[in-house]
Order: sequence, then structure tokens, then C-alpha cells
Amino acid sequence: MTTMAQRSRTNFSRSTPRRAVVVGAGSFGTAVALLLVRAGVRTTLQARTATQASELQRDGENRAYLPGVALAPELRIETSSDSLERAELVLLAVPSSGIASVIAGLGDRGLGATTPIVSLAKGLVAPTGAVTSAISGALYGPERVAVIGGPAHADELVHDGGALVAASSDEALAGMLAHLFTRGGVICEISNDPLGVEYAGAAKNAAALASGATEAQGLNAAGAAAGHIFQEIWRLAESQGARPESMIGLAGTGDLVATALAPGSRNRRAGELLGSGVPAAAIPAQIGQAVEALESVPMLAKALADAGVDAPVTSGLSALIAGQLSVDGWVSLVRASVTPPALWRRRVRPGFWARLRARLRGSSASD
Repeated sequence: MTTMAQRSRTNFSRSTPRRAVVVGAGSFGTAVALLLVRAGVRTTLQARTATQASELQRDGENRAYLPGVALAPELRIETSSDSLERAELVLLAVPSSGIASVIAGLGDRGLGATTPIVSLAKGLVAPTGAVTSAISGALYGPERVAVIGGPAHADELVHDGGALVAASSDEALAGMLAHLFTRGGVICEISNDPLGVEYAGAAKNAAALASGATEAQGLNAAGAAAGHIFQEIWRLAESQGARPESMIGLAGTGDLVATALAPGSRNRRAGELLGSGVPAAAIPAQIGQAVEALESVPMLAKALADAGVDAPVTSGLSALIAGQLSVDGWVSLVRASVTPPALWRRRVRPGFWARLRARLRGSSASD
């Protein structure tokens, strides 16, 4: 039997892109660029500034974000102001805080009329809290848009492989991406639920931040914080049409476990600093990179409130980030929170069906 993934790879094999551009030379963007080179694609990595591009070319590695990993000689280095005219695939490895302006400017940079756009970010777009696929889809059409989720520790992806999810409303696009990543040495599932995959990534970041902020109080508290966050954000995602398997699969719980165990996890480390009393504004400088959850959690809290979803833990985490709730208050909130009760199916009183049949017979006789 031919699986969906096999059909996608077969259908899209004739249209495998020859040239790809990865916009953003952080750790994940650099790792993805190297995977694409291994897959046989002519790949360009676009750095944020000319200075960063020069350092990458000079050093032969990304010492700031992915030290110890040699850049492939075939990998071309440019800046994010260079043209996209020749690109047949564009991947955006830009922090979610700045991705909206990057998406809006793709057309001015020569993006082709049919070139797919793939988001590698795991955060929400300010100020509305929209997912990146919604922003890209509105501007360029949803059939050209995909997102990547799943456990994605950059150094391990390059050295040992990994397991990703390529999600798009277009089956062929998701299949093509899975094919490329598999050729590059990474297992990649496909999904037609980009909304769910993006919310899963946002929930993972928020849960890692929440557990980090609570870990000093005990593992039970840290686990409760993460569990509450996941449930609250899932209810928001479900209200917008996302599916549960996206939240419990690689993009959600799989990525959360990888983040929780990774010594260098930015979001977990940010939570630990937050829990030790460090102000949120000072945390990115200490970590040396953007921390998506510090920006996405307040947007998630607002979106949950606007949707009428009861979300005390996400709201409390947002207040902790804003300095409106103390660490002790945050821990007390986590320990005292109770999830909404289960929706029990109402019991049918004995004799219900007999009474209903008798009522229907009586109605027929009166007619």
C-alpha cells in the first residue's frame, strides 16, 4: 500500500528545488542550511548583517550560534538584503518578533510568484499573536506556505539527525520538504495541520518557560505548570480548527521533551532565570539569543482571554513576565490551579427509550 508520504515524495520528486535560501543565520537556520546542502540543493544562508556574513565566511563556522560545526564549502553566504530572485524555496529562520516585517518584504526582494515560503520560527507574530502561516498565507496564498515543527536541537540535527514535521495545507509541498530533510539525514513526517503544528511549538516554548520558572519548587510543580499550559493553549488551538494529534505528536510533546532535557534550551533557561528573580527584560542579554516564549506568552494570554478560554496559568505566567506577579505568587497559582471539569455524558434515566416510543405512538394516533 502506498502511504501519503510516499505519494507526496513521488509526486513532488520532479519539482525538487535546485536553489534554496535560508533567511536568518542563527543556530537553527544554519543547521537547516547544512541539511539542505547535504540533500543536494544549492543553498544560500543569508545573515542579518554584512558583519555577520563576513565572520561566517572568514571562520568557516557559525561561532556565535553553532560553534564547532564546519560550514559546507558549497554553502553560499549572503546578507538578508540580497535578492531572492533565483530562489526556488525560501525558508525563514528569523525570530518570531521580527518575522512579520521579513514576510512582508519578500516580494520587494524578488520572491518568485510560485516560490514556497517555509517558516522555521516557533513563536507568534506581534502584536496580534497570529501564527506565521496565517501571515504568509494571507499575503502569498496558503498553498505556498509551510511550517516546520518537532524536536530541533540544531547541533544534534547536524551531527546525529532528528525528527521533524513539515506541515502545509498543500500535500505536495509538505511531501517535498519531508523528502528534502530525509535526504539531508533527518526523519520528517508530514502534516496538513500547520495551525496545530505552530500552536504546538508555541505551547512547547511556553511550557518550557513555565516549568523552568517552577523547577526550583519541585518537579511536581514544574510538571503541573507545563501540563496546565499545554491544556490551555490546546483549547485555544482547537477553537480555531487545529487537531489534537499535532499537540501530542512530534511538534508538541516530542519537542517539549527535547527542550526540557536540552542543557542549552533557551526557553527553559529563561524560565529558571525568571524563577530566580531576574527581570524578563534582562534575560535575552544573559542568554545571548532571543527567547520566543517571553514574547509569545503575553500574546497567548491575550488571545485566550479574547477567545473566552479560562487560562489562569498562562495568564499568571504572563503576569510573572510583566513583573506583576511574584515568583511565590506564581508557584502558589500553579499548585492551586484545577483544570476545567470533564464534560460527562448525561445519563439517560431508565425507561427513556420506552417513554419516547410511547410518546411518538401517541402523537401518531392523534394525527
